[in-house]
Amino acid sequence: MARKLRMLGTNSKTGECPTLYEDVETGEILVQGYTVTDPETLAQMKNVLDGESLVVVDRALLVNFAPKE
Repeated sequence: MARKLRMLGTNSKTGECPTLYEDVETGEILVQGYTVTDPETLAQMKNVLDGESLVVVDRALLVNFAPKE
């Protein structure tokens, strides 16, 4: 079943990523960002589950739009 998302905010001036979203039913935060594909960078990740990946997010996006509670 598709999630119902609410856009929390973006620092993008052109409507591109990164962007933060909230799942309105679960309260989970979802991040839109460029997927990291560099093998050396990915090799540094710990406890990666199937289906997980790494995306790039500007720190200011989290400071400006991440929920405070």
